Amino acid sequence: MFRPCIDLRGGQVVQIVGGTLSDSGPGTQTHFVATQPPAWFAQLYRGDQLLGGHVIALGPGNEAAAREALTAWPGGLHYGGGVTADNAADWLQAGASHVIVTSWVFRDGHLDRDRLEQLVRRVGRDRLVLDLSCRRRDNAYYVVTDRWQKFTNLQLSADTFADLAGHCAEFLVHAVDVEGLCQGMDLELVRHLAGWCPLPVTYAGGAKSLTDLAAVNELGQGRIDLTIGSALDIFGGTGVRYRDAVEFNRRQARLDRKPA
Repeated sequence: MFRPCIDLRGGQVVQIVGGTLSDSGPGTQTHFVATQPPAWFAQLYRGDQLLGGHVIALGPGNEAAAREALTAWPGGLHYGGGVTADNAADWLQAGASHVIVTSWVFRDGHLDRDRLEQLVRRVGRDRLVLDLSCRRRDNAYYVVTDRWQKFTNLQLSADTFADLAGHCAEFLVHAVDVEGLCQGMDLELVRHLAGWCPLPVTYAGGAKSLTDLAAVNELGQGRIDLTIGSALDIFGGTGVRYRDAVEFNRRQARLDRKPA
C-alpha cells in the first residue's frame, strides 16, 4: 500500500536526495520545495484517509511546521526527527499516532538497549516505530544514523528484525543510497525485508512509477508499504500521479475485503 510523507527542512515541505542530507551548507541536494504549508499536505492525506503517513523533520527548525501538520490530522500521521525518551510523549500529545526513532537509540555506532527500553516504557511499543534506514557496505545493509551519514554496526538481517520486533509496532526502512533519486528501488532490499520482517514495514527509496507500488505489494505479500516522495506530482515529480496512488490503495482494499 502507498504511504505518503511530509518531509520538513527549514520549516518547509521538501524532497531531497537522502544521501546528501546535512544540517547546513551546500551539501544537501534539495530538488523540491513546496509553496503549500505542511497542513495542506496533512489535510490532503486526511481527506483520502491515508493513515500512517510520515512527518519527518530533517534537522532543526521544523518543530512548528511539524506541529502544524500533526494538528491538521490528529491521530493520522507518524512523527520522526529528534525523538527521544524525553520528548516522545509530547509528540504523541501533539497529534502523532506513533513516534519514529532511530539515532537516539544508537550511541557510538551501537544499539543502546537501555535507551530503547526506556523509550518503550515511556510510550509503549504499540506507538513506536523503529527507523532502521540503511546503506549498503561490504555486500550487506547497515543502519545509518545522524542524517544518514554515520554507519552503525547493526546489520539488517532476519535475526535483527526478530530481536527488535518485541520493542515496536512496525519498522521504517529508507534505502538511503537511492532515496530521492527516482531511479528505481533497491529491489534486493525489498525482497530481504519481505523475508526478514515479522511486523509491518514501510520501505522508502527510489520509487518512480505505479509499477513499483504493485511490485512492493506483491513481493511483500501485503506486509510492506511503500512511501513515494520525489516521483509524486504533488512534489513536482512526473512518475506517479498522487490520485493514481490513492486509487491503488482503494482497489487493493476492495480486493482484501473479498472472501477467499
